[in-house]
Amino acid sequence: MVFAFLTLGWTSFCLGQTPEPTPVPGPEHRGTASAGEQLPGQRLPGGISGTVVDQSGAVVAGARVRLTREDQSLNQEALSGDDGQFSFANIAPGPFQLTVTSAGFATQTSSGILRSGEIYIVPQIALAVAAAITEVQVGLSPTEVAEEQIKVEEKQRVLGVIPNFYVSYVPNAVPLTSKQKFELAWKTTVDPVTFVVNGIFAGVEQAQNHFSGYGQGAQGYGKRYGAGYADTVTGTFIGSAILPSLLKQDPRYFYKGSGSKRSRILYATANSVICKGDNGRWQANYSNILGSLAAGGISNLYYPANDRNGAGLTFENAAIGIGATAVTNLFQEFVVRKFTPKVPNNAPAKP
Repeated sequence: MVFAFLTLGWTSFCLGQTPEPTPVPGPEHRGTASAGEQLPGQRLPGGISGTVVDQSGAVVAGARVRLTREDQSLNQEALSGDDGQFSFANIAPGPFQLTVTSAGFATQTSSGILRSGEIYIVPQIALAVAAAITEVQVGLSPTEVAEEQIKVEEKQRVLGVIPNFYVSYVPNAVPLTSKQKFELAWKTTVDPVTFVVNGIFAGVEQAQNHFSGYGQGAQGYGKRYGAGYADTVTGTFIGSAILPSLLKQDPRYFYKGSGSKRSRILYATANSVICKGDNGRWQANYSNILGSLAAGGISNLYYPANDRNGAGLTFENAAIGIGATAVTNLFQEFVVRKFTPKVPNNAPAKP
């Protein structure tokens, strides 16, 4: 029976009979695309993916990948995973740029053009190690700057011997703290040269029999020496440490070194009664004036009774102190600078 069926089929083929044709779709079915098929002119979203590695080829996890488009509102960011891979989905076609950053690595960029419906695989992005740039910001506090300036001032010695601590050759020197004012006063009063100079003055006074109540001989010399040194200590501490700390004034003389001779004379003389405050402004030198009065008043305690005249001695010694300051300033302005070998590099040039 099977043989008969095959024979019948073969006979039909040989006689030219053909199978029934497949029906042709009607007009209502033409022009319709199947699912996933792109129509002409249609722009389909795509995707962008890639891998971030270092120069050795090891994957870099946690790298920040920023996708930048022409439309800034469409920018996106992603982090590379543990395998170094990243991806962006549902991205409209067009040009794009990737910016990859990671701690310890230099920023790397990559760009391309995403076509309609394309899954764009970015070539492997290899990050280079960032250049070792060490930025060190050294910020000294005002106190530390003042301390450095004091160290320079303590090296200022006339002829390399006589201390010249209370002169600043830096016009904008940092104000001293109270502690620094006391330290400078202490170093001045215990300097060996201070003892020597005081001894010379005591000898001159004894030779002239000044303050005759002290008498002569070693005892008289000792009393004159003690009185003179007491004047130095009280005057220095009161006028250059205690009152400047309370009144916030700078006890130093600020060397001018420029301008006409007349202007420098007036400047040096005026600095016996004016000074620079810790706020950088010039003001009445109450520290020197009141310090001279205080030192003069204290001197009534140890000068001979016949040389004490109360207020008279006080004001006399105060006037002498102020006058001595003016004369000292004139020497500082015109003479001492030339004989002081160690001064700051940014000090005014010798006139």
